[in-house]
Amino acid sequence: MDVPASVTELLRHALEEDIGHGDITTSLIVPSENVSSALFVAKGNFVLAGFPFAREVFSLLDPETTFKTFFNEGAKVSRGDVLAEVAGKTRILLAGERTSLNILQRLSGIATLTSEFVDQVRGTRARIVDTRKTTPGLRFMEKYAVKKGGGINHRFGLFDGILIKDNHIEEVGSITEAIARAKAGHHLAKIEVEVENLKELEEAIRAGADIIMLDNMSVPDMTEAVRQAAGRVTIEASGNMSLENVRSVADTGVDLISVGALTHSAVAADISMKIVK
Repeated sequence: MDVPASVTELLRHALEEDIGHGDITTSLIVPSENVSSALFVAKGNFVLAGFPFAREVFSLLDPETTFKTFFNEGAKVSRGDVLAEVAGKTRILLAGERTSLNILQRLSGIATLTSEFVDQVRGTRARIVDTRKTTPGLRFMEKYAVKKGGGINHRFGLFDGILIKDNHIEEVGSITEAIARAKAGHHLAKIEVEVENLKELEEAIRAGADIIMLDNMSVPDMTEAVRQAAGRVTIEASGNMSLENVRSVADTGVDLISVGALTHSAVAADISMKIVK
């Protein structure tokens, strides 16, 4: 995968943040001519994601550094598995260690949590989607990790999808008016509308919404919403989704379940980088 220029620039800033004027410890201890290899090792069981970005970290520091992977992105790995090997100047390996690990651990944690949600709804029609609740600046990488965990991406930002939410509706007075304005101003994109009850659901359908987001509805109300929609629109469930309740939501027959926790609450995977001779 080619890393987008915007992400490469972000990684450059991350390295500058960590290295600053230079790695004092390494420069005092490790001769500049030393070369080594280092292994990335799993210290737990998780779904792997992030190697393209970890590789880019070392490439930015020294294009001559080599980075060899032993597992595909999205693979389920186990404690003790050797995930990858990076080789080059020892000072370069140590300079990129923390930034590369931070990325791998964060993205693998997201992929792992996503995979757990996907497993919970397996056998239903529901698909697990992410949200914009991402770490500022890391959205591309975090949404990449969601896909590697088996989820799908919702809109990337405010610019690539019409999603009419409660504040939009409050500002213009009604769901019908908000949809009418969206249709008049943009004829290519589908229109999604957030609703909080069954009355709003019916209004949104009559006004021409393509997708309905059920916001924090109870499971019985979601079941009724799916029945009332009767296939006329795509139904998305959203709000306080967890591994404990997502199966009951999926069983209502919704098409999509958006889960903010995928990116805002994932626990980082445990990975180490060990220099070997």
